[in-house]
Amino acid sequence: MNNEYEIIIIGGGPAGLTAGLYASRAGLNSLLIEKGLVGGQIADAELVANYPGFVEGISGLELGQSMHQQATKYGLNTIIAEVTGIEFQREKKVVMTTKGNFTAKAVIIASGSERRKLGIPGEEEFTGKGVSYCATCDAFFFKEQPVAVVGGGDVAITEALHLTKFASKVTVIHRRNQLRATHILQEKVFSEHKIEFLWNTVVEEIEGKDTVKRLKLRQVITGEKSTLDVSGVFISIGLTPSTDYLKGVLPLDAAGYIATNERMETEIPGIFAAGDIRRDSARQAITAAGDGATAAIYTEKFISQ
Repeated sequence: MNNEYEIIIIGGGPAGLTAGLYASRAGLNSLLIEKGLVGGQIADAELVANYPGFVEGISGLELGQSMHQQATKYGLNTIIAEVTGIEFQREKKVVMTTKGNFTAKAVIIASGSERRKLGIPGEEEFTGKGVSYCATCDAFFFKEQPVAVVGGGDVAITEALHLTKFASKVTVIHRRNQLRATHILQEKVFSEHKIEFLWNTVVEEIEGKDTVKRLKLRQVITGEKSTLDVSGVFISIGLTPSTDYLKGVLPLDAAGYIATNERMETEIPGIFAAGDIRRDSARQAITAAGDGATAAIYTEKFISQ
């Protein structure tokens, strides 16, 4: 594989794939680097019902694959590797990865975000053995078994609703006394007889032997301790930007997000950012795609200067 490109795009979600499409259609020699499944977080979605053009909706996996196929049709190169850092050599940017170094005149950072972890005893030990961060991926393994979902936002409630197709019972555990999910999702979840709620409650430990058996809980107002027997727990408490490899390279805010202007430009010339990784992003597939298109357009102008 060639090691020199005009544009390198880091991340294969809607932002990165759209950037790749626009860059390739502009005739620029472009490389997309993705460390996992092309499509990003949206690949986990069973149904994407709010992306324009799909009246009946489309699975996140299919949407991501279609976007990738469209971009590669125009010449986008793709490599599966993890980016470990970025360095600057005169006018070139060097992107270091687990599969070697690649250089480019400009870089579009669209590496998105990762699911936040609870950081409690048992979480790491039982990951893949009852602890999951993706109901679409793992719900099938919990047929007719009780499970829990930790969180109260759109993603958590969507996961809970999906789990009702498989689990015998779904308990939503939320540290507050009301959900943060949208109104339409709340209407659905409150009308689902398989779903129960534990309000003002946090998980302090995950217990089991070979697999998850129970959760240790604490009521945040009264301090009362309790346990909940489950076969699985799905953790959905938000996202963390994938910017560890950018520390010392780009200014990041306190949460780790990148600041850009309306052209998706960062403080460093030739470095652009798009999608969920941007500060104040709407964190929607459609806005990420718009960011990617904008970033590619202004990256092309930067290169031609």
